[in-house]
Amino acid sequence: MGRVIGLMSGTSLDGIDVALIETDGEAVTATRGHNGHLAPLGPTGYRAYAEEERALLRRALADARAATRHTDRPGCLAEAEDLITRRHAEAVEAFLAANGLAPSDIDAVGFHGQTAVHKPGQGLTLQIGDGQALARRLGIPVVGQLRLADVRAGGEGAPLVPVFHRALAAAAGLTDGLGILNIGGVANVTLISAGGDLLAFDTGPGNALLNDWMKERTGAEYDADGATAARGRPDAAFLGWLLDHPYFARRPPKSLDRDWFSHKLAGFLSTEDGAATLTAFTVEAVARALAFAPEPPRRWIVAGGGAKNAAMVAGLARRLSAEITVADAIGWSSSHLEAQAFAYLAARARRGLPITFPGTTGVPAPLTGGETFLP
Repeated sequence: MGRVIGLMSGTSLDGIDVALIETDGEAVTATRGHNGHLAPLGPTGYRAYAEEERALLRRALADARAATRHTDRPGCLAEAEDLITRRHAEAVEAFLAANGLAPSDIDAVGFHGQTAVHKPGQGLTLQIGDGQALARRLGIPVVGQLRLADVRAGGEGAPLVPVFHRALAAAAGLTDGLGILNIGGVANVTLISAGGDLLAFDTGPGNALLNDWMKERTGAEYDADGATAARGRPDAAFLGWLLDHPYFARRPPKSLDRDWFSHKLAGFLSTEDGAATLTAFTVEAVARALAFAPEPPRRWIVAGGGAKNAAMVAGLARRLSAEITVADAIGWSSSHLEAQAFAYLAARARRGLPITFPGTTGVPAPLTGGETFLP
């Protein structure tokens, strides 16, 4: 077992999640709490972006639409990449200091970077962040570019977390049919059969549209506890129109770029009704994902920022005929699950183990990935 740090900066642009786990890239080390549930894997940390940093990242994501190769840096993308690299370094340094750790205590860092463009149908996925500069500053090997090999091989390059979900489920003794739903900027699901087979894909928008809506209408970064949505009513006709998008009828494997949909489509609605409609959009897209499940999950575990949105979780409970559990209730980390996953993927990549599979990204055969940058 080795100590690996994982880093995640999601499409919601809120900040950087940091997580430490112990793993050999196969099993994860975990203990059980007094209630029998899996205890947290290790310490976690977080560094929020300042508003001016988020503003730069938003401009960079807009400029990135001109990119045609993963090495392109149009507009202010190079400036944003430098920011991403420096802020991730600072986040790791603060995390190590807070937990009494030295760089020599860490075997590797899994560095996702910031997704700027994800168009696997065009053979393009672009995550900004300089892995070599990060490794040099930290003095720790860094594993980055974790999506690139999969997209080059014809896969969707997403979702990447399912193999970690399966390891977590095994450690927790969850062996029945299970659905693990991560609601970040985009929502993705991992369906684990009773036999351990994986099916995973992006279900549709997660928090990104709702966050953009709240930012524009109220100045808030998100709909705290789903309170704004709870005061509104979904527009059924508009919701139906959104769900007519061909993405939802397409069979997996499939993945979604953050900007496939825009919150501005709901501009004719009140603030409350718009929030309710965009929340329902996320929920209904998840419900439609069941059409592709060989066996409907008996239990769902919900993680990501959406797990903290009471209106969203309540909507899922109404629409999914199964037990709904928020990840934190069983000792998993709703907010740091993806960072933990990138630590796990880094450990697998260092050993040459597969990180993507035909049932998760549609890649022709199980495939390892990632590029290791040495200090």
